[in-house]
Amino acid sequence: MTVAADRNQLGGLTRADSIGGPGGAAPGATQAVAGDTILVDEPRAPAAEATSTPAPALPRRRRRSSLTRRILTLNLLALAIPVAGLLYLDQYRNSLVQQQLDLMATEAELFSGALAASGVVTGPAGDERLLPETTRSTVRRLVDVSKTRARLFDQDGTLIADSSRLIGPGGQVEIEMLPPPENDTLLVSLVRRLYDSVVSLIPRGKPLPLYQERAQQRAADYPEALQALDGEPASALRVDRNGNLLLSVAVPVQRYRQVLGSLMLSVGGDSIDAAVRDVRLNILKVFGVAFAITVLLSLYLAGAIARPLHRLAEAADRVRRGQGRQTEIPDFTRRGDEIGDLSGALREMTHALWTRMDAIEHFAADVAHEIKNPLSSLRSAVETVARIEDPERQRRLMAVILDDVQRLDRLITDISDASRVDAEMSRIEKEPVDVTRMLRALAEIHEATAKPDAPRLIVDAPGGRALVVAANEGRLVQVLRNLLANAMSFSPPGGAITLFARREGRRIRLGVADQGPGIPPDKLEAIFDRFYTERPAGEKFGTHSGLGLSISRQIVEAHGGRLFAENLTEPDGRVRGARFTLLLPAA
Repeated sequence: MTVAADRNQLGGLTRADSIGGPGGAAPGATQAVAGDTILVDEPRAPAAEATSTPAPALPRRRRRSSLTRRILTLNLLALAIPVAGLLYLDQYRNSLVQQQLDLMATEAELFSGALAASGVVTGPAGDERLLPETTRSTVRRLVDVSKTRARLFDQDGTLIADSSRLIGPGGQVEIEMLPPPENDTLLVSLVRRLYDSVVSLIPRGKPLPLYQERAQQRAADYPEALQALDGEPASALRVDRNGNLLLSVAVPVQRYRQVLGSLMLSVGGDSIDAAVRDVRLNILKVFGVAFAITVLLSLYLAGAIARPLHRLAEAADRVRRGQGRQTEIPDFTRRGDEIGDLSGALREMTHALWTRMDAIEHFAADVAHEIKNPLSSLRSAVETVARIEDPERQRRLMAVILDDVQRLDRLITDISDASRVDAEMSRIEKEPVDVTRMLRALAEIHEATAKPDAPRLIVDAPGGRALVVAANEGRLVQVLRNLLANAMSFSPPGGAITLFARREGRRIRLGVADQGPGIPPDKLEAIFDRFYTERPAGEKFGTHSGLGLSISRQIVEAHGGRLFAENLTEPDGRVRGARFTLLLPAA
């Protein structure tokens, strides 16, 4: 009797399995049990699509860039520091003051000589003194060109001449120089106020004494005038109530080494302040141009950095929200800088992410398919055994149930091992492994445990220079034991299996070669797919899950190597066996 069974209707004993196809199940495979044949074909389920809800997107600022502000701040700070130092100009100002004092001292020496020659009278006792009427007019004529203020004190410190005061019919008249008329525009006035505000913040040296002028002046009011009466020239710096600088120089007026008085010249520091202001304004003009150029270059630099980073961040965010493969990371690799490297790394990471997701989906689909086959067979057998009363048929059905349970156990164990390989290899610790010693240890274990008709094992590893690789010895042994078990299952009785190893430059080549029927040429890569089985005739079905070679390749690639298969052929083209080769970096 022949019964066609599907997932909804199973009659009689069911045995679903496959040989030679992916997952070990080929449609149409049959098994006869107690005269009944039941055909079961479970189609492979498509990979499930992820339906997880994406996390909410983080808000991103587009217009205001923290990176732009930092670049602007650092560049402007680097520009402002030397400009602030140049605006200080204290040394330059002091040199101008000293030059003005030296000029005034020379001028005062000339004036004092003229006064000593023209304004001195001799008294009845033969003593000499300054004549006030004559010296006043002389002082006025001398300072008329220099625009300085001259004051003349006699021997007892009394003021006898002051260029800023005239004697008229009504008494003394004080002369005060008016400032020039201001024709500045509003913009110039604002610039001057801004300049004065900035200059007021610049630290200066020690404060100068305040200039105070009494109505009745005497030489005692001015230390430099007193020192000149002692025969020594002197100078002094003061400030008025408005903070303007005042410079004064006093020299003795003497005739034949006799000090007849002291001449004090005074002038405001307007010319010095104007010179310093001109220099500062020139510096500020250069600073303004440099400021504008720095801002433009900083904005360009910040844009060249921030804009691509924003685009990369937005693209990565779209990938994170799971908007599908149509989201592409921008390619900036042509820039040849760190942003280009970041772009390339993100593109490679995204590609690796999608590849890993594809692998997970395919793996989940393969696992579901492979588990469904024994489960379908198990379900069919359980439903059938409950309906029959023949003890012999019940015994056979119980054997099928036990076989399917064992197959499920092996399958789940291999699936668990395959799912752990990636995680374990990412944190595995490598150590130097002597390949020759490892192959000889495997050969000794084989000799101790092999059956009498098992293939003999040959180790082909040259002595002398050690063949050492950096690997996890346990996982590497797992790969070789898997390849060795695979070779033994295909080798004829009494055949030979060769474990070989040799150095090729900076790599170590090792592997397993057998004398079996070889591998179909179009399956040399397919045998490394998950759940693929290509077993020898007569072997009990379900003994292998088809994950061994896939796990082995994962382990080898995690060590930075390659695992591939090839057929060994005779000169006439006849296949004489298969060889699995590992290429690992030498330690």
